[in-house]
Amino acid sequence: MSEQIFPTKGNLLNIQKSLLLAKVGYELLDKKRNILIRELMSLVDDAKSLCGTIDRIYIRAYSALQMANISHGVVENIANAMPIDNTLSVSYRSVMGCELPKLSIEQKKPVLNYGLQYTDSNVDMAYICFERVKYMTTTLAEVENSIYRLTNSIRKTQTRANALQNIVIPRYESIVRFITNSLEEKEREEFSRMKVIKAQKLKKKRYSVKSRSKI
Repeated sequence: MSEQIFPTKGNLLNIQKSLLLAKVGYELLDKKRNILIRELMSLVDDAKSLCGTIDRIYIRAYSALQMANISHGVVENIANAMPIDNTLSVSYRSVMGCELPKLSIEQKKPVLNYGLQYTDSNVDMAYICFERVKYMTTTLAEVENSIYRLTNSIRKTQTRANALQNIVIPRYESIVRFITNSLEEKEREEFSRMKVIKAQKLKKKRYSVKSRSKI
Protein backbone atom coordinates (compact mmCIF):
# COMPACT_ATOMS: atom_id res chain seq x y z
CA MET A 1 0.00 0.00 0.00
CA SER A 2 2.90 2.37 0.78
CA GLU A 3 3.96 2.32 -2.90
CA GLN A 4 0.55 3.78 -3.81
CA ILE A 5 0.86 6.74 -1.42
CA PHE A 6 2.62 9.78 -2.82
CA PRO A 7 5.23 10.87 -0.24
CA THR A 8 4.07 14.37 0.68
CA LYS A 9 3.82 16.11 4.03
CA GLY A 10 0.04 16.34 3.61
CA ASN A 11 -0.25 12.58 3.14
CA LEU A 12 2.07 12.04 6.08
CA LEU A 13 -0.15 14.13 8.35
CA ASN A 14 -3.28 12.28 7.18
CA ILE A 15 -1.73 8.86 7.75
CA GLN A 16 -0.44 9.89 11.17
CA LYS A 17 -3.98 10.96 12.13
CA SER A 18 -5.36 7.63 10.90
CA LEU A 19 -2.66 5.80 12.85
CA LEU A 20 -3.54 7.71 16.01
CA LEU A 21 -7.24 6.91 15.56
CA ALA A 22 -6.44 3.24 15.00
CA LYS A 23 -4.39 3.10 18.21
CA VAL A 24 -7.15 4.84 20.19
CA GLY A 25 -9.68 2.45 18.67
CA TYR A 26 -7.58 -0.54 19.70
CA GLU A 27 -7.29 0.77 23.27
CA LEU A 28 -11.05 1.25 23.49
CA LEU A 29 -11.73 -2.22 22.08
CA ASP A 30 -9.24 -3.70 24.53
CA LYS A 31 -11.01 -2.00 27.45
CA LYS A 32 -14.38 -3.13 26.12
CA ARG A 33 -13.13 -6.70 25.81
CA ASN A 34 -11.81 -6.70 29.39
CA ILE A 35 -15.08 -5.34 30.78
CA LEU A 36 -17.11 -7.91 28.83
CA ILE A 37 -14.84 -10.71 30.02
CA ARG A 38 -15.25 -9.64 33.66
CA GLU A 39 -19.02 -9.56 33.20
CA LEU A 40 -18.90 -12.99 31.55
CA MET A 41 -16.83 -14.50 34.34
CA SER A 42 -19.29 -13.31 36.98
CA LEU A 43 -22.19 -14.79 35.00
CA VAL A 44 -20.35 -18.07 34.51
CA ASP A 45 -19.98 -18.37 38.28
CA ASP A 46 -23.70 -17.65 38.67
CA ALA A 47 -24.53 -20.25 36.01
CA LYS A 48 -22.47 -22.92 37.75
CA SER A 49 -24.26 -22.25 41.03
CA LEU A 50 -27.67 -22.16 39.34
CA CYS A 51 -27.06 -25.38 37.41
CA GLY A 52 -26.24 -27.24 40.61
CA THR A 53 -29.31 -25.85 42.35
CA ILE A 54 -31.71 -26.39 39.46
CA ASP A 55 -30.52 -29.98 39.00
CA ARG A 56 -31.49 -30.72 42.58
CA ILE A 57 -34.83 -28.95 42.13
CA TYR A 58 -35.62 -30.90 38.95
CA ILE A 59 -34.72 -34.19 40.62
CA ARG A 60 -37.00 -33.36 43.53
CA ALA A 61 -39.80 -32.17 41.23
CA TYR A 62 -39.76 -35.27 39.02
CA SER A 63 -39.55 -37.46 42.07
CA ALA A 64 -42.65 -35.72 43.45
CA LEU A 65 -44.38 -36.11 40.07
CA GLN A 66 -43.55 -39.79 40.06
CA MET A 67 -45.08 -40.20 43.52
CA ALA A 68 -48.19 -38.32 42.35
CA ASN A 69 -48.48 -40.60 39.31
CA ILE A 70 -48.16 -43.63 41.54
CA SER A 71 -50.91 -42.34 43.79
CA HIS A 72 -53.33 -41.22 41.07
CA GLY A 73 -52.15 -42.70 37.81
CA VAL A 74 -51.13 -40.18 35.15
CA VAL A 75 -52.01 -36.75 36.50
CA GLU A 76 -52.52 -35.17 33.07
CA ASN A 77 -56.03 -33.97 33.87
CA ILE A 78 -54.79 -32.27 37.02
CA ALA A 79 -51.92 -30.68 35.07
CA ASN A 80 -54.37 -29.33 32.49
CA ALA A 81 -56.15 -27.49 35.30
CA MET A 82 -53.05 -25.32 35.86
CA PRO A 83 -53.49 -21.80 34.43
CA ILE A 84 -51.04 -20.43 31.86
CA ASP A 85 -48.57 -18.04 33.45
CA ASN A 86 -48.25 -14.99 31.20
CA THR A 87 -46.50 -12.73 33.72
CA LEU A 88 -43.05 -13.23 32.17
CA SER A 89 -41.52 -9.96 30.94
CA VAL A 90 -38.22 -9.10 29.30
CA SER A 91 -36.16 -5.95 29.60
CA TYR A 92 -32.56 -5.25 28.61
CA ARG A 93 -29.46 -3.68 30.11
CA SER A 94 -26.47 -2.57 28.09
CA VAL A 95 -22.91 -3.56 28.94
CA MET A 96 -20.50 -1.79 26.56
CA GLY A 97 -23.09 -1.96 23.79
CA CYS A 98 -24.00 -5.59 24.44
CA GLU A 99 -27.71 -5.89 25.21
CA LEU A 100 -28.27 -8.40 28.03
CA PRO A 101 -31.78 -9.65 28.82
CA LYS A 102 -33.41 -9.23 32.20
CA LEU A 103 -36.23 -11.73 32.73
CA SER A 104 -38.78 -11.21 35.44
CA ILE A 105 -41.77 -13.27 36.38
CA GLU A 106 -44.34 -12.46 38.99
CA GLN A 107 -43.91 -14.71 42.00
CA LYS A 108 -47.22 -15.57 43.62
CA LYS A 109 -48.16 -17.74 46.50
CA PRO A 110 -49.14 -21.21 45.28
CA VAL A 111 -52.88 -21.38 44.58
CA LEU A 112 -54.41 -24.82 44.12
CA ASN A 113 -56.46 -24.92 40.93
CA TYR A 114 -57.67 -28.46 41.37
CA GLY A 115 -60.04 -30.12 43.77
CA LEU A 116 -58.75 -31.62 46.99
CA GLN A 117 -61.24 -34.44 47.09
CA TYR A 118 -59.41 -36.63 44.59
CA THR A 119 -55.83 -35.52 45.24
CA ASP A 120 -53.37 -35.88 48.08
CA SER A 121 -50.17 -34.32 49.37
CA ASN A 122 -48.09 -35.95 46.59
CA VAL A 123 -49.88 -33.84 43.97
CA ASP A 124 -49.48 -30.74 46.13
CA MET A 125 -45.74 -31.41 46.50
CA ALA A 126 -45.31 -31.91 42.75
CA TYR A 127 -47.15 -28.65 42.08
CA ILE A 128 -45.03 -26.71 44.57
CA CYS A 129 -41.78 -28.20 43.23
CA PHE A 130 -42.58 -27.36 39.61
CA GLU A 131 -43.55 -23.83 40.61
CA ARG A 132 -40.03 -23.44 41.96
CA VAL A 133 -38.64 -25.04 38.81
CA LYS A 134 -40.42 -22.36 36.77
CA TYR A 135 -38.79 -19.50 38.66
CA MET A 136 -35.34 -21.09 38.66
CA THR A 137 -35.58 -21.87 34.93
CA THR A 138 -36.38 -18.23 34.24
CA THR A 139 -33.28 -17.12 36.14
CA LEU A 140 -31.10 -19.71 34.44
CA ALA A 141 -32.43 -18.73 30.98
CA GLU A 142 -31.53 -15.11 31.70
CA VAL A 143 -27.99 -16.02 32.74
CA GLU A 144 -27.34 -18.47 29.90
CA ASN A 145 -28.67 -16.09 27.25
CA SER A 146 -26.52 -13.30 28.68
CA ILE A 147 -23.48 -15.58 28.54
CA TYR A 148 -24.24 -16.42 24.91
CA ARG A 149 -24.58 -12.75 23.95
CA LEU A 150 -21.43 -11.77 25.85
CA THR A 151 -19.45 -14.58 24.22
CA ASN A 152 -20.50 -13.39 20.75
CA SER A 153 -19.71 -9.78 21.60
CA ILE A 154 -16.29 -10.72 23.01
CA ARG A 155 -15.48 -12.74 19.88
CA LYS A 156 -16.43 -9.85 17.59
CA THR A 157 -14.51 -7.36 19.73
CA GLN A 158 -11.47 -9.64 19.75
CA THR A 159 -11.61 -9.96 15.96
CA ARG A 160 -11.73 -6.19 15.50
CA ALA A 161 -8.96 -5.61 18.04
CA ASN A 162 -6.76 -8.21 16.35
CA ALA A 163 -7.40 -6.61 12.96
CA LEU A 164 -6.31 -3.22 14.29
CA GLN A 165 -3.31 -4.58 16.17
CA ASN A 166 -2.00 -6.97 13.54
CA ILE A 167 -3.09 -5.42 10.23
CA VAL A 168 -4.26 -1.80 10.32
CA ILE A 169 -1.76 -0.31 12.79
CA PRO A 170 1.32 -2.05 11.29
CA ARG A 171 0.21 -0.99 7.80
CA TYR A 172 -0.15 2.66 8.82
CA GLU A 173 3.20 2.52 10.64
CA SER A 174 4.79 1.11 7.48
CA ILE A 175 3.31 3.92 5.39
CA VAL A 176 4.52 6.54 7.88
CA ARG A 177 8.04 5.11 7.71
CA PHE A 178 7.90 5.04 3.91
CA ILE A 179 6.76 8.66 3.62
CA THR A 180 9.15 9.85 6.33
CA ASN A 181 12.12 8.12 4.69
CA SER A 182 11.11 9.49 1.28
CA LEU A 183 10.80 13.04 2.62
CA GLU A 184 14.13 12.78 4.44
CA GLU A 185 15.76 11.49 1.26
CA LYS A 186 14.32 14.41 -0.68
CA GLU A 187 15.59 16.82 1.96
CA ARG A 188 19.06 15.31 1.73
CA GLU A 189 18.98 15.55 -2.04
CA GLU A 190 17.78 19.15 -1.86
CA PHE A 191 20.48 19.97 0.68
CA SER A 192 23.16 18.42 -1.54
CA ARG A 193 21.79 20.26 -4.57
CA MET A 194 21.84 23.57 -2.72
CA LYS A 195 25.43 22.95 -1.61
CA VAL A 196 26.45 22.28 -5.22
CA ILE A 197 24.65 25.40 -6.44
CA LYS A 198 26.22 27.48 -3.68
CA ALA A 199 29.66 26.10 -4.48
CA GLN A 200 29.18 26.84 -8.16
CA LYS A 201 28.07 30.39 -7.42
CA LEU A 202 31.02 30.90 -5.11
CA LYS A 203 33.37 29.52 -7.76
CA LYS A 204 31.92 31.86 -10.39
CA LYS A 205 32.22 34.79 -8.00
CA ARG A 206 35.88 34.02 -7.32
CA TYR A 207 36.58 33.61 -11.03
CA SER A 208 34.91 36.96 -11.72
CA VAL A 209 36.97 38.69 -9.02
CA LYS A 210 40.20 37.21 -10.43
CA SER A 211 39.28 38.26 -13.95
CA ARG A 212 38.69 41.88 -12.86
CA SER A 213 41.92 41.96 -10.92
CA LYS A 214 43.92 40.91 -13.98
CA ILE A 215 42.39 43.74 -16.00
